[in-house]
Formats: sequence, C-alpha cells, structure tokens
Amino acid sequence: MGNWFKTTLLLGVLTALIVWIGHLFGGRQGMVFAFILAMGMNFFSYWYSDRIVLKMYRAREVTPQEKPRLYDMVSHLAGRADLPVPRIYIIPNDSPNAFATGRNPEHAVVAVTEGLLKVMDREEVMGVLSHELAHVKNRDILIGSIAATMAGAIMILASMARWTAFLGGGSDDDEGGGLGALGLIVMSILAPIAAILVQMAISRSREYHADASGAEFVGQPDGLANALEKLGAYSRRLPMQASPQTAHMFIVNPLRGGNLATLFSTHPPLEDR
Repeated sequence: MGNWFKTTLLLGVLTALIVWIGHLFGGRQGMVFAFILAMGMNFFSYWYSDRIVLKMYRAREVTPQEKPRLYDMVSHLAGRADLPVPRIYIIPNDSPNAFATGRNPEHAVVAVTEGLLKVMDREEVMGVLSHELAHVKNRDILIGSIAATMAGAIMILASMARWTAFLGGGSDDDEGGGLGALGLIVMSILAPIAAILVQMAISRSREYHADASGAEFVGQPDGLANALEKLGAYSRRLPMQASPQTAHMFIVNPLRGGNLATLFSTHPPLEDR
C-alpha cells in the first residue's frame, strides 16, 4: 500500500509540474494541452518506461545459455526472495553499475553493465544483484521508471521554453497565463530543479531499504559492502555517459560531480550506506 501511495503521489506531483509549465507557456490553452500530455505520459510511463530506459542504454537481453553463471546467481537470489526470475540484460559499458526496472515483479528486468561483470568477483556480483532484486521485491522499480520518463518530459518542455525565449516567443496576454521571454527562461531553469528534487525525495530512502533487504536475500552483507566500495571508486574514475533523468535508477550514481552535484544527488553517500 505504501508504494502505491508513493507512486500516486509521484504521478500527481510530476503531472502538476507539467500542467504548470503548460500554463506558463500558454495560459488556459497551454494548461489543457499540458494536462492531456501528462495523462498520456502517465499511461505511457506505466506500460513502456522500462523499454525506453533499456533502449536508452542499448541494453541487450541475454539467455541462460549465453550467461549461465549470471543467470544461476539471479535465479538463486530470486528464489530466496520469493520472486519470479526477472529477465536479464547486459549494458555495453565499461563502467560498473546496475539497475532494475519494470512495472511489477512479474515484468521485472535486471540490467548490469559489462564493466560490472569484469571487475566484480562472485560475492560482489551477488551483492549487487541482491540489491536490485530488493528493489523488485519492495515494488519501487515502477516508481523509478515513471520518474525517469516524466522527468525526461519535463526536461524536454524546459528546453522548448528556453528555445522559445531565445527566438523571441512567449506572450503575456493569453488569458493572463502566458509568460514573456524572461519568465520562460526562469521557468526553464526552475522546472528541471523541481523534477530533480522529486526524484531525490523518492530515491534516497529506497536505496537504504534495498541495501538492507538485499543483504538479507544474499545471506551476508560483505559482498554488497565490498561492491559498493568498488563501485564508488570506479564511478569517480570511469563515469558513465548517463542521462541525469535516469541516474536515480542505478545502484550508484553514474554521473561524476563535485560538492554541488553530491548535494543534489539522488543517491545517499556511499559511506553512509
């Protein structure tokens, strides 16, 4: 029940944000258009957001015959967690990382990078997989997928607002709702920040929960703890070419940044985890 409430709250906040942007763009007509767009995005996010994210990272599904050891580990952990065995995808990237996606446990996907399989030993890979299966078990993979898709839509609208302002668009007379060029620029900056704050609100606590649940599935926490330490070191030296809208889905933040980036990170500090 808790995750359904969080999903509904997330959809409501992001929908309101998109409608607000539409209102600032074009008053009442813009608001109606944005509301229709948001409803379509909500439907599309529920059914197709996992496919979008997998395609974004050129992830490829693998069979038990292609990766028998990886499949055996996932199957073993899924049995311990009382979950259906998810589909397994490989991301062609040398930076070690992983994420889970899908709208429910019956349609779940676990994706790992080629780099993770190269630099992690068996216990560490098991720790990472247990963390991702914990996200599946806790039913928060849908929240992450929806957040990625909706945040992407907000980023696109913000970019459109910026270009509209630069090209001389924006009006102040559409039933009192439109913005001038300066207002569009300000909105194009504030809207993505609001989307990031929503992602932060849902992401940090669920990472701690997934760490704890994953350690229970695998039977001992050392593999996950060692994996997190190694992932932190590699993410600083070898960051991924990842989209900021989907960074919250990974086990560790794939983007490298300084103190300001850490402040707005969707992940809690690795030392705390």
